[in-house]
Order: sequence, then structure tokens, then C-alpha cells
Amino acid sequence: MKLLLLFGSALVLVLGLTGSSALAGSKETCDGAISGLHGSVTVTGTCAVVAPVTIHGNLTLDHGTVFAGFGPEVHVTGNVKVGEGALLALGYNRPAGVLGPDTVGGNIVANHPLSLYVGNMTVGGNVVSNGGGTVHRFYNFPIKDNKIGGNVIIHGWTGGWWGVIANTVHGSVDLSRNTSVVHPADDPACETSGTFPNGCDAAPGKDDDSSEVQSRGTANPQHISGNLICHGNTPSAQVNPGDGGAANIVDGHKIGECAGL
Repeated sequence: MKLLLLFGSALVLVLGLTGSSALAGSKETCDGAISGLHGSVTVTGTCAVVAPVTIHGNLTLDHGTVFAGFGPEVHVTGNVKVGEGALLALGYNRPAGVLGPDTVGGNIVANHPLSLYVGNMTVGGNVVSNGGGTVHRFYNFPIKDNKIGGNVIIHGWTGGWWGVIANTVHGSVDLSRNTSVVHPADDPACETSGTFPNGCDAAPGKDDDSSEVQSRGTANPQHISGNLICHGNTPSAQVNPGDGGAANIVDGHKIGECAGL
């Protein structure tokens, strides 16, 4: 499991503030920094959370945009919609295995995103991603330590490392045709800083640690109330003991590659 790159203070200094600190109207845009109370927000460039933010409505990432939600609390009462080539980061402001304060009341739905980084947060609905990724840079696609009220569906992502680890999912998990085609090249930044938001140098060939679908030891189980379904992933979906992985707890059926996980 690769490290994540948090936005540093240098990025915050060059970003401008958009929106107001009071509850705004039904539609706003963000290309800069964001904090405070807002109505629905559409990201049009790079939008970085610099202090706690609540969005009373939907958060929409236009094509090729970035939402950097690491650090301060983020609350979205509606849905999060991620467009083609966009990059979403939410949560990851608590240690592994600890549920943080960030919330999405509805669904997270991504159509051909560059990647999703979703961790330590509560999602009321589904987490769904179709397609996307890149072969030109090494990115991770981590879904870790979340409480998810609906289903997790990840189909057809192509890139570096992806994994679904130590989540509590009240629906089913369906992971199909996700492919690792690059691994980190000789790039120290990959190990020391991580891959958000710029990725790191990539070399051809799959990342053997990818496709991790697992608990984190016995202390942080991945508990799926529905079914666990895995088909056509490269490498095949796996529990990786070398990365601290342990078997999933599945109340329904384990199907396909995940039958033994």
C-alpha cells in the first residue's frame, strides 16, 4: 500500500479563495482554495480544502480537475460526481483503521476518473467508478478504512495500484476488469511522498501488490454485508499477507477471483 502525498503549504499559498464563508446559492465554482459553508460546488480547476468545509448539495468535478480534500473536515450532503480524467481525494485525515469525520451523504460516482483516493470517511450511499486511469504516470486507487452504506463497484480502471482495504460495506462489492499495467520506476518520490496529485514516474509492467482486497490484519477487518464479486482483474484480486492483509468477512457469497478471499 503506497503512501499518499498531502498538498503542502506551497500549493495553498498560490491558490486563490473562491466562494464565500457563508452559505452560498445553489451553484458555485471552485478553482483555488475552499473553506466554510457552500451550496453545490463545481470544480473547474484545482480546488484545495484549506479549512473545514460543508457543501449543502453536490460536489461535481469537471473533466480533468482536482479536488484535494485531505486534512480539514469535508462534509457533502448530496452526491460527489467525478468527471473524465478528474482526481478526487477525500478523507485520509486519521490513522489507518480509524474512522474520521468526513462524510458524503449520497453517492460517489466517477466516470473515467484519473483516480479516487477515499479513506477514513463515511459514505451514505454507493461508491461507483467506471473506467479511467492512465498508463503515462503511476497512480494509486485506494479505497480504505471507510464506512459505506451502499455498494462498492469499481470496473475497468487501468493504471498502477488499486485496492479495497479494511472497509465496512453494508451492500456488495463488485470489482471487475481493473488492470495494473505500470509500476513505480526508479523514482524516490514514489516511496517518500506518494502519488497524489502528480503521480510519479512509471515503468511498464504490472504492480504485483495491486488488486488487494483484504482486511488489515485481525484488528481492522473488511466486513461486507452483501456479496464479494471479482472478475477479470490483473493481477487477480488478492489478500497480500506481505502487506499486512488478512481474509475478508463476507456475509453473502464470495464469487470469482474472490471466492477464496
